[in-house]
Amino acid sequence: MTTRGITVLAGGLKETQKITRRAEAAGFDAAWSGEFLHRSAVVSVAAMAAATTRIGVGSAIAYAVGRSPLVLANDARFLDEMSDGRLTLGLGTGTRRMMQGWHGVKDPDGPATRMEELVPLLRRLWRLHEGPVRHEGRFYSVDINPTADIQPPLRPSIPVYTAGVNARMIEVAGRVSDGLICHPTITDRYLDDVARPAIARGAEKAGRSPEEIKLKGVIICAIADDTATARREAAAQIAFYVAPKAYGPVMEVSGFAAEAAAIQAAFRAGDHQGMVDAVSDAMLAQMAVAGTVDEVRDALPALEKRYDHAALYSPSFTLPPGRVAENTEAITEAFAR
Repeated sequence: MTTRGITVLAGGLKETQKITRRAEAAGFDAAWSGEFLHRSAVVSVAAMAAATTRIGVGSAIAYAVGRSPLVLANDARFLDEMSDGRLTLGLGTGTRRMMQGWHGVKDPDGPATRMEELVPLLRRLWRLHEGPVRHEGRFYSVDINPTADIQPPLRPSIPVYTAGVNARMIEVAGRVSDGLICHPTITDRYLDDVARPAIARGAEKAGRSPEEIKLKGVIICAIADDTATARREAAAQIAFYVAPKAYGPVMEVSGFAAEAAAIQAAFRAGDHQGMVDAVSDAMLAQMAVAGTVDEVRDALPALEKRYDHAALYSPSFTLPPGRVAENTEAITEAFAR
């Protein structure tokens, strides 16, 4: 059975805590928060953990670049302790441009190789109480010989999920991760033709079973009394994600190359309405649930059955904060258990 979560990517810390408490009261299994130019996943997840007692908390995603392995390992160690073992550490690198422009990464090449080096290193650092950690790799150099007693972490094996869109990055999950965080634009065809085979290749190279790697999906969800309004909101979020050329291959495999080209052309022209208008009904059906409460309840099973865990996510592109908060509350009420 697919477990269900909610994604919080808008609002401040108080709003983040409020949504997470409501999700916990509504019986959701997990709450997730990511980061962007103005948002910290680590602090957000800490706030979520402090405000709750039962619901799982996770980063989706925290940037794996811009933090040293030791800082990232210690952030996760304390988040897991703060949440009494409820943490899932979700990591991603972002695009090449984000790695360079946002995080100051001098060598943005090989993001998949970077992640394959980082995740095992984090697991070693969580066992620093057992002895020195020395590592010399392409991206990281670590030489730590503890000079004082180090207490073991609450859990030496914190679950680590990695995000991936292209086949090589998805393969990382098969090699070193506990799960794959699937992008909201991933479709059934892309899962079958690209993602699952990539996980299997990675798992085979690591001597693992593909069944060990869980799939965590992010599903755009818009609820309104007027179906057309909800569909426009969901379409705007899809258009926002498809606008960068990096997602062109996903759209091509999924059969949406023409729509993607139109969205990208409208984006270059600064035509937000044109971007939304270019999102087809078929794209909406594969990437979102949108409509009245009854309509989204009926539509969700077809999408969430793809995943071991499905996190619902309110659109935010072009929407005022009040509408995002209203929609997020509607999601928790619609799917309360």
